[in-house]
Amino acid sequence: MLTDEFGREVSGIRISLTDRCNFDCVYCHNEGLGDTRGPMDPQDDEMSADDVVRILEVVAEFGVDSVKFTGGEPMLREDLEEIIARTPDTMEVSLTTNGTFLPGRAERFVEAGLERVNVSQDALDPAAFAEITKSGAYDRVIEGVEAALEAGLDPVKLNMVVFEHTAGYVPEMVDHVADTDGLQLQLIEYMPELTGHPEWNIDIQRVHDWLAEQAHEIEHREMHDRKRYWIGGDASAESGGMVEIVDPVENPTFCANCHRVRVTHEGYLKGCLNRNDDLRSMGEMTRPEIREAYRAVVANRVPYYGEYMVRDDDGQWEFNEAYLEV
Repeated sequence: MLTDEFGREVSGIRISLTDRCNFDCVYCHNEGLGDTRGPMDPQDDEMSADDVVRILEVVAEFGVDSVKFTGGEPMLREDLEEIIARTPDTMEVSLTTNGTFLPGRAERFVEAGLERVNVSQDALDPAAFAEITKSGAYDRVIEGVEAALEAGLDPVKLNMVVFEHTAGYVPEMVDHVADTDGLQLQLIEYMPELTGHPEWNIDIQRVHDWLAEQAHEIEHREMHDRKRYWIGGDASAESGGMVEIVDPVENPTFCANCHRVRVTHEGYLKGCLNRNDDLRSMGEMTRPEIREAYRAVVANRVPYYGEYMVRDDDGQWEFNEAYLEV
């Protein structure tokens, strides 16, 4: 397993299969690339299934043992089942999706080897959901979650970005996962540095504090520096609804525990979600080219907060001149 100069082993890879999406969520940052989503039809710049599998086989040589397929909406790829089935057996396979295409396909994904799924669901109210996602597909998302549970993909983790538009719906969503077997909730801190609209930001610590008041059990995951809150259920054990907060913004500890690299839908390796100045082409996608690019990306990884971004004398974040081109 390759380790960067900050001692962080790279054990996971996140691969964007397309930048196409049938939603238009107001907070989308498209895997850190900005709102660059293209038309709905398949595009020539998307990696082929063979390219994706070749990348996975190469990084598996270096001990990478988990892959998450993302988009855009990855289920717009008609060959997604094939890609999952051809993923090396040594890798745990997960998927992040808006869930609208899970009905009718969830069982096939499980048969192909999918082990976990995250479904984006930012509100339980159809009108609020439509406002946030610019989609009228609320009922289809609910059906998708049910299809995933029926296919055996439990626990299904619901992703909810927490910002001005959604913060008021957090208690209702927490109650929902506490009352529904097979569901967990992942509250994701809004990232204005990638999405713009800093006025939409909220203090994520207030959400932590509220959850701490509700929880009967709190777990700290040292590897990812995340907290898990267990709501409802049996107070004597980790039961009921599990709520986890992902809060990377201005968080050096979070960055110090990052163990994954990313691949864009066009086939560029990316060492950090927040950066696009570290994109590295894998050329014609031959195995030697992939190996060379992967080694270089891992070698050049730096924690975004605490290294690439540092505090000035006034305590404000500024770019570290050591990483700026002269």
